[in-house]
Amino acid sequence: MAKNVYVTKEGLKKLQDELDALQTVERPKISKAIGEAIEKGDISENAEYDAAKDAQGLLEAKIAQLQDTITNCRVIDESLIDTKKVQILNKVTIRNVKTNGTMTYMLVSETEADLKAGKLSVNTPIAKALIGKKLGDLVEVQVPAGIMQLEIVNISI
Repeated sequence: MAKNVYVTKEGLKKLQDELDALQTVERPKISKAIGEAIEKGDISENAEYDAAKDAQGLLEAKIAQLQDTITNCRVIDESLIDTKKVQILNKVTIRNVKTNGTMTYMLVSETEADLKAGKLSVNTPIAKALIGKKLGDLVEVQVPAGIMQLEIVNISI
């Protein structure tokens, strides 16, 4: 049984749109490719047929995984999010104590993570260290370069 995945309404819509595209666009493309390969004759030594069947297997696995994720999604009511302590869907501004550099991340589910957009998965070491902490708290995070000390300078929605 899969674990619950917490997402925003937008995150769920994105997953549903991706599933729809796989089922209505990609699946027919692969079916057509298989049909064309079969029309070419003996499929026992047909590389096009083998490649299309492999692609079909990968696509069906992706569809099944997305269906499972969507089934286990729990949409978070953003009106219930508070900023007293760090939790999913908070925007957290942190300061690297050593370099004095600041970064702001929104903590999101793994399915919505996008570092370029400032959306950090709650499963990352930094997010795990921040969850449950309060404004002004110092946290230490183990990163490949060693231990990084961060201060929470702002929590917002």
